[in-house]
Amino acid sequence: MRYFLCLSYDGSAFCGWQIQPSAPSVQQCLESALSRLLGRPVPVTGAGRTDTAVNAYHYVAHFDWDGIFPFEASDFTYKLNAILPHGVAVHSVSPVADDLHARFSAKRREYTYFIHRQKDPFVRAFSWQCGYPGLDFEAMNKACQFLLGTHDFSCFEKTGTDNKTSICTVYEAFWAPYTPSHIQVMDSEVGNAVLGACPPPLPEAMGGAGVERSGTESPRTAFPTSDSSYWYFRIAADRFLRNMVRATVGTLIEVGRGKHAPEWVAELIESGTRGDAGESVPGNALFLNKVEY
Repeated sequence: MRYFLCLSYDGSAFCGWQIQPSAPSVQQCLESALSRLLGRPVPVTGAGRTDTAVNAYHYVAHFDWDGIFPFEASDFTYKLNAILPHGVAVHSVSPVADDLHARFSAKRREYTYFIHRQKDPFVRAFSWQCGYPGLDFEAMNKACQFLLGTHDFSCFEKTGTDNKTSICTVYEAFWAPYTPSHIQVMDSEVGNAVLGACPPPLPEAMGGAGVERSGTESPRTAFPTSDSSYWYFRIAADRFLRNMVRATVGTLIEVGRGKHAPEWVAELIESGTRGDAGESVPGNALFLNKVEY
């Protein structure tokens, strides 16, 4: 019988999903926990690779087990999570058809990349501080339109890979602003009541602005508005090449900085090489957030 596992993981402690000879991986961690729980080695197959430090919000893997399964699904999940480290969480385990494959049966994969435009200690673990001034997100979204469809994306693929083809079909790609949860809370009535305990601004004589605040006004925070400071990039495709999303984000940032027109992305896809495209952005801000079958 084949079983699908749905899980999430924080990639900061791992070299990625795939087992490596001398570095911790999510696959090795999960196989070790399953083998300990079931009493014998249990190979696990994942939906695909993720790079070092890359996270997964919704990852799918499968394993095969012959004979009677020793636990109820809820008990199995509970016991497995008790063995796994804090950075890995299994949400469900369910039997599937024997020919359903976590990697090859997947029809659509979706990634999200987070950036913030100003220093913020509360998002830095899972977001990239992109401090380039005046990013043009309208131009970046125009450039995203050239990603859609079926193309050879070798210009965004890490060199030296052994893929048989670099052709992918991209279904969706866009940038959008968002509001982090801590900003939402701090801007609520409860948050403003807490912030109201902050000291008032310094008087002008001491170098301050000299602004007086009544008890009903909410104090200004150090965080800017979400529409200009917190953004995410979403891309969905049938498959992804190694390093493809991070290279795509770096390339779109080049467009946003005004170094290239949006049409440059189409030129890259048509005849460019990896060296012609933008630099890869850090992996900690990238999430695999959906796999569909």
